[in-house]
Amino acid sequence: MKTYDLHSHVVPPSLITAMARDPERFGARIGAGNGIKITQRDGKPYFDNNARLVALEPELYDVEAKLAAMDRMRIDVSALSVAPPTYLYFLPAEAGLAASRLSNDGIAQMVAKHPARLRGMATLPMQDPDAAIAELERVVKAYGFRAIEIGTSIEGEQLASPKFRPLLKTVEQLGCFIFAHPHKCSATGGMEGHELFNTIGFPLDEVIMVAHLIFSGALDDLERLKIVVAHGGGFMPYQIGRFERAYRYRPTARLHTRTSPREALKRFYFDTITHDPQALRLLIQLVGANRVVIGSDNPFDMGYYEPLDELDKVPGLTAEEREQICQRTARFLLGED
Repeated sequence: MKTYDLHSHVVPPSLITAMARDPERFGARIGAGNGIKITQRDGKPYFDNNARLVALEPELYDVEAKLAAMDRMRIDVSALSVAPPTYLYFLPAEAGLAASRLSNDGIAQMVAKHPARLRGMATLPMQDPDAAIAELERVVKAYGFRAIEIGTSIEGEQLASPKFRPLLKTVEQLGCFIFAHPHKCSATGGMEGHELFNTIGFPLDEVIMVAHLIFSGALDDLERLKIVVAHGGGFMPYQIGRFERAYRYRPTARLHTRTSPREALKRFYFDTITHDPQALRLLIQLVGANRVVIGSDNPFDMGYYEPLDELDKVPGLTAEEREQICQRTARFLLGED
């Protein structure tokens, strides 16, 4: 049985070179910190966040280092998606498209070196939905990508917004799936310090995205769209009962959708990164093992260094559930069945 990881990040060398050569083109001058600027020191790339340098792990840009990490984690196949700080949704439309093309071409080049072990996920210039559609169609035709990574919110806007509906319909029609991963949280109050932007903000943004897609009726309009939500869906699985209660007893919660939250939750897919075996057990019980995939979040420290060992800790995990989570669900999403 091969093991697939659908949550593994890169910053392609093509983007690193371009960002180091022309930082202003990528917004370094307009106060966009959090890893927007890339600086070279002693031949190695660093994120430059207001003069605080953070080294890019080799797994982000070196294919051989990525494969070595996969071997250590006992991962056979990884789908490569850009590190969220390089979404660059805040850029003007033309620059955003150029950045997406650099990343997508760079990922395709990485995959081409080891096509048996690597798969590509596209990133899109979400600040311009028409350009995003064109770029999606390009990478599907040119590289055969079957997945797209999109932020759980787009500079404060929700994926359920009507402006993104044509793009989502195109994803659906092309038979691709979305990997939804946060970078910012559209709700910002009270998350200063203590890593709360990460421990609360990121999972919260996932919940807000899922809730809008459910309650807006977007999922009713996109019946075949497949969305994988990172980090086990954030807080959503644990609070699904409260969403269901509102749907039943508050008319405004069911005004735009004919699908209950509990049923709609089963429309989504989720990675295994819950950091708690009981939480992952609950997720599997709620949506089924056929809606769960392995995630490592390599090479970031908020992921799993040993994702299969974490899966071993899940109470009562059956051999069939393990096969589904490790391989079958990912192969289905990637169109490899």
